[in-house]
Amino acid sequence: MNGASSPAAGRRGPLLLGVRHHGPGSARAVRAALEAARPAAVLIEGPPEGDALLALAADPGMRPPVALLAHAADDPGRAAFWPLAAFSPEWVAIRWAQEQEVPVPVRFIDLPAAHTLAAESGTDPDGGESVRPDPLAVLAETAGYDDPERWWEDVVEHRGAGRADPLAAFEALGEAMGALREAYGDGGHARDLVREAYMRQRMRAARREFGDAYAVVCGAWHVPALRAKTTAAADKALLTGLPKVKVETTWVPWSHRRLARAGGYGAGITSPGWYAHLFAARDRPIERWLTKVAGLLREEDRQVSSAHVIEAVRLAGTLAAVRGRPVAGLTETLEAVRAVMCDGSEIPLALVEDRLVVGDVLGEVPDGAPVVPLQRDLTRQQRSLRLKAEAQERDLELDLRKDTDAAKSLLLHRLRLLGIDWGTPAASRGSTGTFRETWRLRWEPELSVRVAEAGIWGTTVVAAATAKAEADAAGAAELGEVTALAERCLLAGLSEALPAVLRALADRAALDTDVARLAKALPALARSLRYGDVRGTDAAALGTVAGGLAERICVALPAACAAGLDADAAAELRGHVDGVHGAIGLLEADGLWDRWSAVLRALAGRDTVPGAIRGRAARLLLDDGRLPAEETARLMGLALSPAASPADAAGWIDGFAGGGGTLLVHDERLLGLIDAWLTAVPERAFTDVLPLLRRTFGSYDPAVKRTLGELIRRGPSARAAPSQAPEGFAPTLDPARANAVLPVLSLLLPTPG
Repeated sequence: MNGASSPAAGRRGPLLLGVRHHGPGSARAVRAALEAARPAAVLIEGPPEGDALLALAADPGMRPPVALLAHAADDPGRAAFWPLAAFSPEWVAIRWAQEQEVPVPVRFIDLPAAHTLAAESGTDPDGGESVRPDPLAVLAETAGYDDPERWWEDVVEHRGAGRADPLAAFEALGEAMGALREAYGDGGHARDLVREAYMRQRMRAARREFGDAYAVVCGAWHVPALRAKTTAAADKALLTGLPKVKVETTWVPWSHRRLARAGGYGAGITSPGWYAHLFAARDRPIERWLTKVAGLLREEDRQVSSAHVIEAVRLAGTLAAVRGRPVAGLTETLEAVRAVMCDGSEIPLALVEDRLVVGDVLGEVPDGAPVVPLQRDLTRQQRSLRLKAEAQERDLELDLRKDTDAAKSLLLHRLRLLGIDWGTPAASRGSTGTFRETWRLRWEPELSVRVAEAGIWGTTVVAAATAKAEADAAGAAELGEVTALAERCLLAGLSEALPAVLRALADRAALDTDVARLAKALPALARSLRYGDVRGTDAAALGTVAGGLAERICVALPAACAAGLDADAAAELRGHVDGVHGAIGLLEADGLWDRWSAVLRALAGRDTVPGAIRGRAARLLLDDGRLPAEETARLMGLALSPAASPADAAGWIDGFAGGGGTLLVHDERLLGLIDAWLTAVPERAFTDVLPLLRRTFGSYDPAVKRTLGELIRRGPSARAAPSQAPEGFAPTLDPARANAVLPVLSLLLPTPG
């Protein structure tokens, strides 16, 4: 196209295309302007370190949304992203330059990331502190709009197509930004001034190479500054003395969800999925959008027909006409969906907003993109195990008896140990066996930074996780941290890290004298001993440490419980008693169970021990068959005697009966003791103990509470005596009838041999 016939004829200087960073209208206008002007080069707002990676944008394996990632070479956690979607004007400009018969040079011209990362530790080059106004909000308010998104749709998205001069919109937007900068201060932010000085330096270099036959694609806010007449010396002065660090850059997958402003992205938009649809739908966008909505709702088993789609299209158009809009926008479309397809309900509409207005699209990056060795190993394992990184949250059920599922579990646990929380453990909806695991997976773009950070520990996932575990064990300050780390190492199958972790565990356990911390650490060790069977990991080395820890608890716990404890401390120790009881049941040390039972007897019979702990000890002994019913009734009678304080007695009941009342249903002697004590509590004391009693009995199942209420209502005379059989049962056990079930049980529960 020659200059005489171009719409740009008569314009002097380079072509400045001020855009909204993620706007489909801007993207289409940029392509039209580039087609009309045919510049010799394209300069784009972005870090120059990314120039070497621009060729990858043409790779078939590159699918936006993606982001250019730059991070400090010696500190990968100091990073910045430059996200690009398919509807981003910068991405459209890059692809236009690469698609030409003779590819047009394309370069980034923003302030280098080497300076940006040296000056700040943020992750968003467009989202830092700023006193400048939101240009769209100001322009929308000036035009009488209370919603900047609606103003942008009306002015750009719905009116941009078909203009005779594709550059007219850029000229108008540039003039508007110039007026805003005059009104609110030129730049308003020191970093803007520095960035714009560097952009002008790059533009001078382009002028020496291409004359004025180049185009600049940048945020509309910067256009007036790039058009301003300044000297090279003045710009150089602004750039002198800037701090600098060595950086590394690559492309990483991005997602529509992270493009959304709600995700914290400073230059984000509210509806990336909607904008992607507007950019891709060349004709009848509303009809196509509502068809997508209908498909989504049908997948959720909602009754949506073609007639619903037709009626929603009509309603959206009517709303737009009533409001004076050129065509229906997102607001009208969603209102039509709510009224026609969702029966006025916000619940299915929220699903539409989440899945389609925002969306879970995750981009892809080709294998040729530079990555740290750890990322390469992770990618290899993801493909081998068929674990695809997805932006949409999903649950993964694993059966650890299967080799592939066990390998997936190991990978996810190792990544969590490295701080890469791709998956988080969740409660299983099916079996609760130790061979089952449920994970909730969602790949967030920021995890690419976590992978780069973890690269300092090793080049493979297992090597990095091992090194990280050893370092964490050496730096752990408390026993609980090391026991939790030991458990995580077993879950992750890090056998090479276990010796260092166990040494640290033994050292901390030998020095720690706080029985509460010892009791808190034991359950994790006991649980870990199971993993040798379930995962094929040798956890036997933990047995010695766990056994020694249990012995020290048995010695120190009675004295710790007998000390003057307030209610909170007593409740904490009661929880530790439960945890130790369950843990010792998993250990196989000789005589340990008998020693623990002796500790519980001592706790149950010692008056100086708080009632909550005494009651709990008695209940644990009773459940294990180590405390006769008569002795249980004697201990309860002592605890609930008039000599005991009401608060201590209520604590005993909470410790003994808390968590379930089935025992009281079947042992009316114990129920009678509680009933007699409760009716004898003085009025003032009753008010004090009522909250604790409500918590104790309020946790029972409704059926249990109903049965207990019926037993109390009938009174002692109607209750069966302990020696009297309940209605429908024989007075004594019939051995012959009981033994008749044994053949059936032998079929259901076969024994070895």
